[in-house]
Amino acid sequence: MFLPLAQTAYFVPDIRIAALDAHRRFGAGPFFIINRIQLSYGMHRGKECKFVHSSAYGQWGSVMMELVQQDVEGPSPFRDMYAPGESGLHHMATIVESLPEAYTHYQSCGFEVAAIARTITGTEFAFIDAVKTLGHMIEIYEGNPGLLGFYDMVRNASVGWDGQDIIRELG
Repeated sequence: MFLPLAQTAYFVPDIRIAALDAHRRFGAGPFFIINRIQLSYGMHRGKECKFVHSSAYGQWGSVMMELVQQDVEGPSPFRDMYAPGESGLHHMATIVESLPEAYTHYQSCGFEVAAIARTITGTEFAFIDAVKTLGHMIEIYEGNPGLLGFYDMVRNASVGWDGQDIIRELG
């Protein structure tokens, strides 16, 4: 199963501060912020979980960079790795052809599905626990038109970008 890297994501205490820092250090951006992302469905380690979070999405070379903060405390794939105030690499994301096939593939490799969730717009995604082997989670989702369009929008905004308006709020 070929699983190309689509995104690298860092868990941070404050996505706005982290976005400005990622731009200063690496030239990443611009960053598009979605506040308090609500899920229509979420399961974490077999228990219902909403893990409300905010994310900043920007381009870092050929890969999307996500900066994510947890907004409502409680169990989540983020808290599996980081306590409040901590930060670090959380996951690498890949777009798969079939979520069921990807679940089977990762489980055959000895990785547990830590969380499965669905956005309000219907995009299902999951976190695969590869922390003991790789030091981070793996996020997977299928490439639907809305998701691919979002990736294209973030990438296209970085082409010829003049470094102004680093942070851009999305509805």
